[in-house]
Amino acid sequence: MSKDKVSGDPRRAVCTGITIFLLLAGVTLLVLWLVYRPHKPRFTVIGAAVYDLNTTTPPLMSTTVQFSVLIKNPNRRVSIYYDRFSAFVSYRNQAITPQVLLPPLYQEKRSSVSVSPVIGGTPLPVSVEVSNGLAMDEAYGVVGLRLIFQGRVRWKAGAIKTAHYGLYVKCDVLMGLKKGLVGQVPLLGVTPCDVDL
Repeated sequence: MSKDKVSGDPRRAVCTGITIFLLLAGVTLLVLWLVYRPHKPRFTVIGAAVYDLNTTTPPLMSTTVQFSVLIKNPNRRVSIYYDRFSAFVSYRNQAITPQVLLPPLYQEKRSSVSVSPVIGGTPLPVSVEVSNGLAMDEAYGVVGLRLIFQGRVRWKAGAIKTAHYGLYVKCDVLMGLKKGLVGQVPLLGVTPCDVDL
C-alpha cells in the first residue's frame, strides 16, 4: 500500500463524517420547520357600531367607531404574542381616526379571541374629497371603511420564542349606515381580513 493512499484516507473519512453530519442536521431542521412552521393568524370583522361620524366641520372630521373582530390562531403547536398592537380606521386611504394603542395579547394554540376596540373620538384634518365622499356614502346608506391593525408578533413553540415580526392587517368593512343612525350597524357581507407578516 502506498503512502499517498494511507495519508488520504483520514481526510476522506473526516469529510464524509462532516457531510453526513450536515445532511442529518439539515433533515432535522427541515422536519422541525415543517412540524412547527407557524401559520398566519386570521382576522374577521364580525360586528360594527358607529357612535359619531361628523363631516360637517371641514377640514376637521370627528369619528368614533367600534369593531368586533374575531382573531383565530390556526396553529396546533405554536402560540402567538401580539406586542405594540394598535388600530385605526381609514377611508379612501386616508386616516379618519387617530391610532389607538391596544393592550398586548397572548393567544394560545388553536384558540379564538374577540377584540372590540373603540376607535376615534379626536377630530382629525381630512381632505375635502374624504369629507364629501363620506357624506355622499352616508346619504346613500352604504359606507365602506378600512380597519387597520399594526403591531409586532412573536411565535412561541414549547419553550422557544422567536424574534419580533411586523404585523399589518387590513379589513375592508362595508356597512349599512344612514345619516343620524347611532349604535350597531349591519355589515354588508363578512370577509376575512388580509394579514401580512
